[in-house]
Amino acid sequence: MIGERTFSLEPREVPLGGVRGMSVLRTLPNRDLPTVGAWCFLDRFGPDEVRMRVEPHPHIGLQTVTWPLIGEQRHRDSRGYDVTLKRGQLNLMTAGNGISHSEYSLGEDALPLDALQFWVVLPESARHGQGGFEQHTSLPTTTLTADEGPDATATVVLGEFAGVRSPATVYTPIVGTEITLAAGSRVTLPLDAAWEHAIVLVSGGLTVLDQPLAHNEMLYLGDSREAVTIGSDEGALLFVLGGEPFEEDLIMWWNFAARTHDEIAQARADWETPDASAERFGHVVTHGSERIPAPEMPHVVLKPRRRRI
Repeated sequence: MIGERTFSLEPREVPLGGVRGMSVLRTLPNRDLPTVGAWCFLDRFGPDEVRMRVEPHPHIGLQTVTWPLIGEQRHRDSRGYDVTLKRGQLNLMTAGNGISHSEYSLGEDALPLDALQFWVVLPESARHGQGGFEQHTSLPTTTLTADEGPDATATVVLGEFAGVRSPATVYTPIVGTEITLAAGSRVTLPLDAAWEHAIVLVSGGLTVLDQPLAHNEMLYLGDSREAVTIGSDEGALLFVLGGEPFEEDLIMWWNFAARTHDEIAQARADWETPDASAERFGHVVTHGSERIPAPEMPHVVLKPRRRRI
């Protein structure tokens, strides 16, 4: 067991450059905390007015979880899906042994855009399988009875929370839920004591265990908690993520999640070799030859990430 913790993680700004021409705030992975449950990556892009163009690029060994806050996005992938994602809907792409996709904002002009994008690392039992995609346009919600003030609403995006389960496919015990807290509300969130959890403040003002959170701050709570109390004077939008601690080795580089340096190097080589790329990662529907080339491999052997807290 990890035990109870209260450890704050501040996001760092990461420029993505290229035709996307935008920066993101990245909270996971963190040098002290590479994962929370199987959650291994969290970016927030926006709020901004931007023309987003993320050309076809590959993934292995993970699931991408796209959760829009403002605006709409077009997703296309090598499994043949071409869909538009709106607020309150979930895009879940499972990479398995290899998949590729693109992400565009709609139209040719800059538009308001804000979204969270998570990655979930796949366990050994699922990471070598075939890639797949699912979109969920309706997700279950539950009312959380307030200790003080108005009740809160939880939308269960992934896994299970407060006895409610998302229809999205998962491969490890996990939770991802968005909670809307009204002004003057104080609510006790039920937690699985065997899982570790963290809370991210998306907007508004929030206290967790009477500790105030800054905008975009993540508060890691460890495990061994059956509940945690949150409150807001002005109202808040927050995201709770967690799950069974991920104990397998994990190496992350570029868009790949693997277990060894050689697996990463092979995936990169396959993406850069036309015939191997077509066989392993496929071709993103309705795209031509445009693609994002892989960066050069580092001149060191990539090692598994270890938590320091």
